[in-house]
Amino acid sequence: MKLYIKNMVCNRCIMVVRDVLNSINIEYKDIALGEVLLNKKLDSDERQKLQDALMPLGFEIIEDKSSRIIEQIKSIIIDIVQNQDGEMQTNLSHLLSNRLNHEYSYLSNLFSEVEGTTIEKYFIAQRIEKVKELLVYDELSLTEIAHKLNYSSVAYLSNQFKKVTGLTTGHFKKIKEDKRKPIDEV
Repeated sequence: MKLYIKNMVCNRCIMVVRDVLNSINIEYKDIALGEVLLNKKLDSDERQKLQDALMPLGFEIIEDKSSRIIEQIKSIIIDIVQNQDGEMQTNLSHLLSNRLNHEYSYLSNLFSEVEGTTIEKYFIAQRIEKVKELLVYDELSLTEIAHKLNYSSVAYLSNQFKKVTGLTTGHFKKIKEDKRKPIDEV
């Protein structure tokens, strides 16, 4: 049986949910972003116990189909941004349609109606957050960041970054550097 969990957005979330399941002795086969594959269906007491354990940690079991689809969309987008590393071979609408077995227009309308933003804007926001993270790490050039996040060019990345944040990538990097202290001054 598959259980859908809201707000699982990273590998640490998976570890936290795994710890919760282990602590309340619920057996599972696999855990992925937003999903837990259980060995058996939970009875109402087990389900409530799990929900009670997840809520204080910012997670919750998703009951309705629409919410599950939206969380799946978010999980797929987050996975693409965090883990694809320049290897996205198809466009986002095609990828979502294939993975979720729904027409993109249905997914797009549902997402916009519930989230108040478009899938595209959500995807852009996730990419820009990843760009910020990579800029702060200062391990990759802007060209490498553009490639890693499937931007067609550095110029496109830079324009989108400025449009979303109001800052150039260089100014953002400078602001972050100004706020950081060398380790020997901490």
